[in-house]
Amino acid sequence: MKKHHYNHLLSLLHKHHSNLRSIQQIHSHLITTSQQPPITLWTTVLRHYSFTKTPQQAFLLYKHHLHPSLLFYSCNSFTYAFLIKSCANSHLPLSGSQLHSITFKTGFQSHVYVQTALVNMYVVCGCLDKCRQVFDEMPERNLVTWNVLVTGLAKVGEVTLARAFFNIMPVKNVVSWSGMIDGYTRANQPKEAVLLFRHMIGLTGNNKPTEITVLAVYPAVWNLESLELCQCIHAYGEKNGFYMTDIRVTNALIDVYSRCGSVDSALRVFEFIESDKRNLVSWTSIITMFATHGMVKEAVDSFKRMEQEGMKPNRVTFLSILSACSHGGLVEQGLAFFKKMVDECCIVPDVKHYGCLVDMLARAGRLEEAEKLALELPKDMDNVVIWRTLLGACSYSNSIEMGKRITNRIFETERRYSGDYVLLSNMFSGVGEFVDSENVRRKMDQMDVCKVPGYSSI
Repeated sequence: MKKHHYNHLLSLLHKHHSNLRSIQQIHSHLITTSQQPPITLWTTVLRHYSFTKTPQQAFLLYKHHLHPSLLFYSCNSFTYAFLIKSCANSHLPLSGSQLHSITFKTGFQSHVYVQTALVNMYVVCGCLDKCRQVFDEMPERNLVTWNVLVTGLAKVGEVTLARAFFNIMPVKNVVSWSGMIDGYTRANQPKEAVLLFRHMIGLTGNNKPTEITVLAVYPAVWNLESLELCQCIHAYGEKNGFYMTDIRVTNALIDVYSRCGSVDSALRVFEFIESDKRNLVSWTSIITMFATHGMVKEAVDSFKRMEQEGMKPNRVTFLSILSACSHGGLVEQGLAFFKKMVDECCIVPDVKHYGCLVDMLARAGRLEEAEKLALELPKDMDNVVIWRTLLGACSYSNSIEMGKRITNRIFETERRYSGDYVLLSNMFSGVGEFVDSENVRRKMDQMDVCKVPGYSSI
């Protein structure tokens, strides 16, 4: 009967593995039961904690319920692997180091899964020397160990070191290649990412690119702004059926075409998606594309079409449509969208939404309304970027008095940004107040504020 009960609890844990409340309820039951639950049940609770948004609870479970008891001596390799994983997810290298010591006491210093978890934990937490030490001292390494090291180093920006290990890997798979490509992309080395992707295409077996690989190389393509390359990868994805199996690849392709300047291609990709498979990211991507390219009417029409198809916008969608209205001068429509977001969709605006609203009013010359809105922002959203947006609008309209007020407001937070002084000085010069303009420049020199010289990439 007890065995049946524990099996039922295990089943519930697997069924509700992503529900923190359910895990906590089962955890509470195990604490209060008069019988000692099997170690597998504790390990399963610990494992699920390690993958939640509060992974440190896995470590606390071990510390308060497993470690002080005799169960400490019967913990298996999975227990320690999940504990170390929770330290990695919580960025707790000190706790991970303590567990590292315990693995020696409990005989897991040579266990490949436990030691691989330690390599991952140290690299995620930025302890690269310890990571190398654990890796070098491992008597046995498998493909997962190598991948954890290479992809981990690549993610933290150590791409040169990651490539050195990648080159000497005894066996590579798609994870190795995709991780290295992603590392180059993250390190803003798009040419290296694309070269590695091209090399990968010529491989056979388990090293052929997958949807994940394509998602990793897309940012490199848009950084290079190469439409031809984008079309090549698009064709490769179609040939291998990526767009039929993973909507993320299709959505990302819309974004890449947009960034490469091909609105027509992005729109064709969007229309290619079956209506029942389009998700919110699909719609937001196409609205963002129209907004970016100044096609305000198309952005608004797409937003309305999205709503007609029963899709509910989120904060990112509203940010895109507000940006479109700002750049297109559709002030009243922008205010209506903002009202819809707050009143109908119950979305709490963040500083980016308010920034779009201030920018929209300022561009339309409604500076008093923009200043009033900026002054009414909550203190935690009082962002200097919003005030600089207003200052820029004041310089266009030569609103000297408001410009003075806004500059003083900015100086309360930051006094060493040269652009603020230059804008105010130019505003004074624009209305013939050259003495005041010179005073601003003199103050800039007294504060030892340096103006960064402009340069051309040509």
